[in-house]
Amino acid sequence: MTREQVYGRRPVREALRGPREVLELWATERAVKTEPWLQDLERPRMQLKPERELSEAAGTRDHQGVLAWCEPYKYADGWELAAAEVPLLACLDQVTDPRNLGAVIRSAEGAGATGVIVPAHGSATVTPAVARASAGAVEHLPVAVVPNLARYLSEVKRGDFWIYAAAGDATTTMWDADLTGGLALVFGAEGKGLRPLVRKTCDDAISIPLDGHVESLNVSVAAALMLYEARRQRA
Repeated sequence: MTREQVYGRRPVREALRGPREVLELWATERAVKTEPWLQDLERPRMQLKPERELSEAAGTRDHQGVLAWCEPYKYADGWELAAAEVPLLACLDQVTDPRNLGAVIRSAEGAGATGVIVPAHGSATVTPAVARASAGAVEHLPVAVVPNLARYLSEVKRGDFWIYAAAGDATTTMWDADLTGGLALVFGAEGKGLRPLVRKTCDDAISIPLDGHVESLNVSVAAALMLYEARRQRA
């Protein structure tokens, strides 16, 4: 059976609480002593292992003494997510850094978003590093992979579902935009921004007001700010 790794205390704990099956779990004695939830586990069978074995298996020392093997991550259907009554989607255009993807997923889950959309090519997808960066939020938020982001956006847009490009040069700020209805926020990779065709497919562009000397924010920070502004307006 194909299986995937999840490592880190919070990611593994959320994997145990999430929908996919955890097949096997390793933990160090130190982790078990400091994490009460590990002491109460009955299934899956937990094995005590030295930290060296966890590091070798995970290929990193960033496992915090906890490593699990789970069934493969199940991606959502992007079209079904967009068909929700009042969807709130975060779409990432060729964001390749797994830490950024994980951070966006964490913010989107916290903001009550419907899901995250990424293209199949030139983009990070769900990996153990993404699960770690999301602090386990990836286990609770739908993530969809679409073949072509520009085509996907053109197919799902409708009268009650607006698509906004996040762009530093946009004259309309997120404070002035109406983010209360069905909404997709589209973010580009750092340095490159949105690809021209993807931006052209969007209905409009909005920006985050900046009063400092920097010209832009990290994509995960920008996504968090806009998603929570959308949540504020919807409340």
